Amino acid sequence: MSLFTDKVVVVTGGSEGIGKALVESFLAMGAKVATCGRNYDKLYQLQSIYAGKPLLIHTADVSKQQECKSFIETIIKNFGHIDILINNAGISMRALFEDVELDALRKVMDVNFWGSVYCTKYALQSILSTKGTIVSISSVAGFRGLPGRTGYSASKFALNGWMESLRTELLDSGVNVLWVSPGFTESNIRKAALDKSGKATGETTMNEKSMMTSEECSQHIIKAIEKRKRTIVLSFQGKETVFLNKFFPSLADKLVRKFFFKNGELIK
Repeated sequence: MSLFTDKVVVVTGGSEGIGKALVESFLAMGAKVATCGRNYDKLYQLQSIYAGKPLLIHTADVSKQQECKSFIETIIKNFGHIDILINNAGISMRALFEDVELDALRKVMDVNFWGSVYCTKYALQSILSTKGTIVSISSVAGFRGLPGRTGYSASKFALNGWMESLRTELLDSGVNVLWVSPGFTESNIRKAALDKSGKATGETTMNEKSMMTSEECSQHIIKAIEKRKRTIVLSFQGKETVFLNKFFPSLADKLVRKFFFKNGELIK
């Protein structure tokens, strides 16, 4: 029996990447899991794989307030309460600010920031009653602004600030609030990243073979939940970036610029 046996765990964006790895891990540890996503076919495929397991799927776009409300209400109706909420659903972008259309920035903010706010708002009373855990998957981009990712960085900075405020508000409630900042992770997020017009790029030039896998990332997140951590930054590169930006910001500017631009062009 694990710490998560019979716990009700909610993972947004659980049909692929880190979210899917979390869903699979929690089911293996005996938890009751609920997840949502925009693509019903991917959710149904996941449910088919785990037929007979306590997995609830729900089609929802987390950028839509009413859909988040319906998702949380469905979970409480079926499972009775929520022990752990993991705000994982997210989207990235790759475009210089001078080229990007403002609707693309707004879309990134709606998913990454408001999606977490909506789900947490509607789940909060249940999590307070169970003295549970609220987790948001942030990014190193929430500590250090990244070129070509202005909207993404802004959404993650906002997420970190909101989570820190929320943690302080709930400090004496018994609820733990944790935000996790993975570095580059092997997942579909880069291929789904928005271009300057707000459409999915469908490709990436980055070599994902050397990146942390979604499964590795999920295990770090689960351990952090077990230990009721405040925040974790994953990967050496991520920790190095946060450290340099805090103590040597001008150097960090130059190193980040060098990493993201090759021959004067933004890497995709």
